[in-house]
Amino acid sequence: MTDTRGQQPPYESYSGPLPGERPQSGRPSGPYHPPQAYGAPASDGSSGTAAVRVPRTGARTTPRTRKARLRVAKADPWSVMKVSFLLSIALGICTVVAAAVLWMVMDAMGVFSTVGGTISEATGSNESNGFDLQSFLSLPRVLMFTSVIAVIDVVLMTALATLGAFIYNLSAGFVGGVELTLAEDE
Repeated sequence: MTDTRGQQPPYESYSGPLPGERPQSGRPSGPYHPPQAYGAPASDGSSGTAAVRVPRTGARTTPRTRKARLRVAKADPWSVMKVSFLLSIALGICTVVAAAVLWMVMDAMGVFSTVGGTISEATGSNESNGFDLQSFLSLPRVLMFTSVIAVIDVVLMTALATLGAFIYNLSAGFVGGVELTLAEDE
């Protein structure tokens, strides 16, 4: 078999770029700097070239705010129920904690003993069969009452929010829903 390609340079003497490398174009090796649209500033603070960027006439100086008009066409009753359930549980916990803190503050200030003494004097029952406000408004009794109210509140808020989602979906079918305009901050 005969080689018809002619004389080839030896591989050791090839000095061109390898695949994936940039060809050397007479520039010193160093970091790559892309070409600039406007000349680099000279050392005296003036522009390196005569091209100076001039703002267009009639151009806006404030950034444009994008706006989008959206319509809430349907509220999913299942997701409304889940969210309202969690929010009403959080509100119930806050109610119980607030009642406990308020009772402790009022007890530390002596409100219950003062009001209990006033009620005993007004009813004329200094004996043991009179009305005892401090035993009636004890902390466990107040927390039990507040917990019952919180549980009723959780059930009612969840049911009313879910019913509200159904009613909203019916009314949105007639009038199209609530329209919102959202704007992007820049």
